[in-house]
Amino acid sequence: MILKTNQFRYNAHLFVNIIMTRHNLNILIQYLLPQHALSRLAGWLSNRRWLWFKNWQINFFIKRYNVDINAALLPTVEDYPTFNSFFTRKLKPNLRPLPAETNAIISPADGCISQLGNINHDQLFQAKGFHFTSHALLGSTEHAEQFQDGSFITIYLSPKDYHRVHMPFTGKLRETIYIPGKLFSVNQQTVRTVPQLFSRNERLVCLFDTDFGPMAIILVGAMLVGSINTAWDSQSPQSKKIVRKTYSQSSAIILNRGDELGYFKMGSTVIALFPKKKIHWAPNLGENSLLQMGEFLGKTLTS
Repeated sequence: MILKTNQFRYNAHLFVNIIMTRHNLNILIQYLLPQHALSRLAGWLSNRRWLWFKNWQINFFIKRYNVDINAALLPTVEDYPTFNSFFTRKLKPNLRPLPAETNAIISPADGCISQLGNINHDQLFQAKGFHFTSHALLGSTEHAEQFQDGSFITIYLSPKDYHRVHMPFTGKLRETIYIPGKLFSVNQQTVRTVPQLFSRNERLVCLFDTDFGPMAIILVGAMLVGSINTAWDSQSPQSKKIVRKTYSQSSAIILNRGDELGYFKMGSTVIALFPKKKIHWAPNLGENSLLQMGEFLGKTLTS
């Protein structure tokens, strides 16, 4: 009964916070909408092979978001059998050259930096007035302790961006944790309004061992995201329960820096966590900095 009362108070607090915001109607609608049902419908429509329909979808999307299709491996609308195949398009080879330095950390995706900096004990900055914990994000106190007082970067992938996610640094996959949750939009407006957004949304946590220590890459789901796919599994579980998978030495999956890790069917956010005093960020980076996959983010510190 106490838990239910506390949950009611928490939800009431969120509701009051929403109606006091400038963009209250948009956010309130997100709370009221059947998020998962709409996302499943969007995924189904995006996989239709009706020629006229998928061509209309793709052409509308290119014009609406000013997509540079010339950067894609397949440069014409007719090359794509479905809208999803277009949205998850690959880039032309060598379009994103990697830094020469072996200790360079690269951007895992095209997008915009939502936030970047240090983890304050276990607190990650979301937006003015909002924080969330590494424990809640990763779904594990044990894993969160590995990143206590470490470093993080949050990258938002807008609709026009290339939506495949790559490795920031070479690592061996140790564990994945699928965590079910809400599917709020992850655009700037929602990030500044919905508390603990990234630790409330559905997400896939990928934990790697690297030469400098543990590294976590979190792929955050969002409204209308059909699914999260990885290079080693065709699709995230989409279960109502937390699903953990561990990878032994005999089944080791090693991904080099720049290798494809996974992709979103529709846009979302990537968060990367690094351990304490192991990353030195490039000085030109900050909130709202635009990135391309493979771009230099900083260097690992081995001392």
